[in-house]
Amino acid sequence: MSDFMLPDIGEGIVECEVVEWRVAEGDVIEEDQPVVEVMTDKALVEITAPEAGRITRLYVDKGEIAKVHAPLFAYEAEGEASSEAEAPQAGPAREEHAEPGPAAPSVAPAPAGASKDFILPDIGEGIVECEIVEWRVAEGERIAEDQPVVDVMTDKARVEITAPEAGVVHRLHVAQGEITRVHAPLYAYLPEGGEAVAETPVPRRASPAPPETEAPRAEEGESRRGRGPYGRIPAAPAVRRLLREHGLALSEVPGSGKQGRVLKEDVLRHLERGGDETAAAVSAPRTAEGRAPGAGEPVAGEVRVEPLRGVRAVMARRMVEAATTIPHFQYGEEIDVTELLALRERLKPRAEQESVRLTLMPFFMKAMALAVREEPILNARLNDDASEIHYLPAVNVGMAVDSRAGLLVPNVKGVERRSLLGVAAEIQRLTEDARSGKVAASDLKGGTISISNIGAMGGTYAAPIINAPEVAIVAIGKTQWLPRFDVDDRVVKRAIMTVTWSGDHRIIDGGTIARFCNAWKGYLEAPETMLLHLG
Repeated sequence: MSDFMLPDIGEGIVECEVVEWRVAEGDVIEEDQPVVEVMTDKALVEITAPEAGRITRLYVDKGEIAKVHAPLFAYEAEGEASSEAEAPQAGPAREEHAEPGPAAPSVAPAPAGASKDFILPDIGEGIVECEIVEWRVAEGERIAEDQPVVDVMTDKARVEITAPEAGVVHRLHVAQGEITRVHAPLYAYLPEGGEAVAETPVPRRASPAPPETEAPRAEEGESRRGRGPYGRIPAAPAVRRLLREHGLALSEVPGSGKQGRVLKEDVLRHLERGGDETAAAVSAPRTAEGRAPGAGEPVAGEVRVEPLRGVRAVMARRMVEAATTIPHFQYGEEIDVTELLALRERLKPRAEQESVRLTLMPFFMKAMALAVREEPILNARLNDDASEIHYLPAVNVGMAVDSRAGLLVPNVKGVERRSLLGVAAEIQRLTEDARSGKVAASDLKGGTISISNIGAMGGTYAAPIINAPEVAIVAIGKTQWLPRFDVDDRVVKRAIMTVTWSGDHRIIDGGTIARFCNAWKGYLEAPETMLLHLG
């Protein structure tokens, strides 16, 4: 038995009202048969059957509200082994699925001897979707309780999903590299003791029908040109959404699938050809993947399109939000780090004995935590309606890391309480985790002030964007050996580092950030003075 999850039915739509069920529990259904009509805040939408089978349960009554990505109805696919436990149930069974909660890990109920769907649980505050990075198991493979099954990448971190109980993997619903949604089925498995039915193949739900490779028979000609057995054009919800995004009508795109089903490839091909695709293209020879010969092959001068996903997608949203809602102002300064470099060289061998790599970053962070004592508003934040300033009890310094997934900003918690060696060890751990894509979500939350070490890549100046809801960020430029005058007016060689601050001008003014920067600069130019304040 499989649960049909209410798909995305329009941009921004999260729920809808069930207007009319076209079927009842126990009814036999065919692929693309209309099953239910739902009303969103924009339109009446018809939901069709993903494949042939029999309705076993309706989870939402007529007139009730259904949630996107929540179970709408359950069905037994054609050819799937049935049992008495799959008989329609009433009342309380529906309520179990009306509101899928955030409890982890959730598994859709299933009868004894049949497979269960593992529902992707809430994996982080505000996260609604993730990308499948790597499946650790294959269909038919035996799994143990708490065994890692799949790695997924959210817009914040890489997360490992484990098995809720022992059994056998029956079906992987989402392919590697594809996007899945929270509260949607991730994979199906047979619990321990129910593996006997594993030999019975179950049609993979939500997979597009294989494209026809033979020329259509005469009696099928009309349906292949766009009309299925129910007088409508067959297409998956994702395809209909793609059409809406491009302002196309379903009837404009010739379908190459079974009974004229419009596939995603048909829509993309139609767009590539500027909408001038003719009916003759439908019956043109196709490859095993349903493409016309040569489709998808690189063309000279062709534009390569890559979807904006994961960390890069959330960075795009957050940077636009921060740049447009926070009044930024910049403040630049030069810092003489000659003495700091010498101190680090003396301490490096001791740190290496502890298997810790000592860079300048731990010194930057410790000096920042000390400077916050003098100007605590740099470690504060505004509440949502900008009516209160909240002074934070700990200095959690974030650091921008250029990872494979994109820009990540993990933070060292409680810098003011840690030793210099402790800060260095934590920086090393966070950097390694971020660059491998396995940084924990907790390491990305709770930052209070950030450092962007652009100088590590050769930059001298930058105007960083504040990492909201923080109120300040500093960009550190590369260190250069430059001529400077000493106290006796002699030209000497000094290590000069440029820094550029961005502050939230709603609560930080030029004088405040200048005083803070001067205090920070004082500790870095005379690093031994930090010893006076270390507990």
